[in-house]
Amino acid sequence: MSDAAGTRATAGAMAEAARDWLGTLDAAQRERATGHVPTGDGDTDAERRRWFYTPTDHGGLTFHEQLPPQQRAAMKLVGSGLSRAAYVTVVTVMGLENVLDHSEGFVTMFDRTRGRDPLMYYLRVFGEPGGTGAWGWRFGGHHVSINMLVVDGEVVATTPCFLGADPATSELLGDTTLRPLGRVEDLARDLVRSLPAELRGSAVLLDKAPPDVVAANRADPQEGDNWIPLTGVWRGRFGSDTEQAKLDATSEAIEQRAGFTGAEKETVRLSRTPRGVPAAELDAGQREMLRALLGTYLRRVPEEVSPAARYDDDTELDRVHVAWAGSLDDGAPNYYRLQGPRLLIEWDNTQRDANHAHSVWRDPSSDFGLDVLGAHRAAHHLH
Repeated sequence: MSDAAGTRATAGAMAEAARDWLGTLDAAQRERATGHVPTGDGDTDAERRRWFYTPTDHGGLTFHEQLPPQQRAAMKLVGSGLSRAAYVTVVTVMGLENVLDHSEGFVTMFDRTRGRDPLMYYLRVFGEPGGTGAWGWRFGGHHVSINMLVVDGEVVATTPCFLGADPATSELLGDTTLRPLGRVEDLARDLVRSLPAELRGSAVLLDKAPPDVVAANRADPQEGDNWIPLTGVWRGRFGSDTEQAKLDATSEAIEQRAGFTGAEKETVRLSRTPRGVPAAELDAGQREMLRALLGTYLRRVPEEVSPAARYDDDTELDRVHVAWAGSLDDGAPNYYRLQGPRLLIEWDNTQRDANHAHSVWRDPSSDFGLDVLGAHRAAHHLH
């Protein structure tokens, strides 16, 4: 994180926006919109660390349940935790639900009256905003998950941070296209393409890509983890057996198309030892490409709380590894991973003939601020 003054200013803006939003809610709304104070304890804190990127119940108050002034206040809170570019990307991703609905023929699905729904996004505040102690907030829905934690007036955690796009590429008037995450994909492909043959051979783990990000929506990814089939990245089962059967069939079809052998799954599984090519082996131009690629993730949050400047230090950058799976051809299914100390970034664009993108930034040592909460709890008990 950056300097304390910057994190405190951002935390203050978040607290003000959170209080303003909560102040617009009636008692029933507020009950859905709030959660337990962050503690880091497994059972007590479990709901705060439950996150999704599918169109399932993310937990909290949806926009459907709010009046327009309340929706505006909710978006002010969301914007307080994002850079301007990330905010524009988030609202674009939300709007793509209308495009997806059009592509699928405006059918009902997922055991609700509108399956692709730009208002089915959930906001929840944990604890009491502002002051001393710990509080946080979570915003999520299909292809968006933002998780923030503030302790003693400073922003201490901004991950996991997930953005996706379906469709990843859409037509626009004037013979152009809408690609909300286009540079997130292209920078990585261009970087790997630029590698000399020997390094490229080390960076490309497989000639095909896994069907999703490998860490999935686990709260605490571990050595050896692999992707979770689609049907498992949901909050429980549908009430309708018919709708559940449809989701199960879609999930199975994705797995069959991926066609991974046990050995291939072993190649892409999570490992504490990063795979691929370390930045220390890249030339000057490639290192700048990597910094730009890192920026598409780390600059999703305000500059004051972003760790992007950490990688201005060559020593820090040297420890970041780049790994790729899939073809390097434009439009082909692909996956990549950036991994180093306090860093796990994943990208996947394989579904819908490589027109359905997932991207996630994580800090394995401090997702959800568990390390800071542990230290805070210990210090509190000493007093």
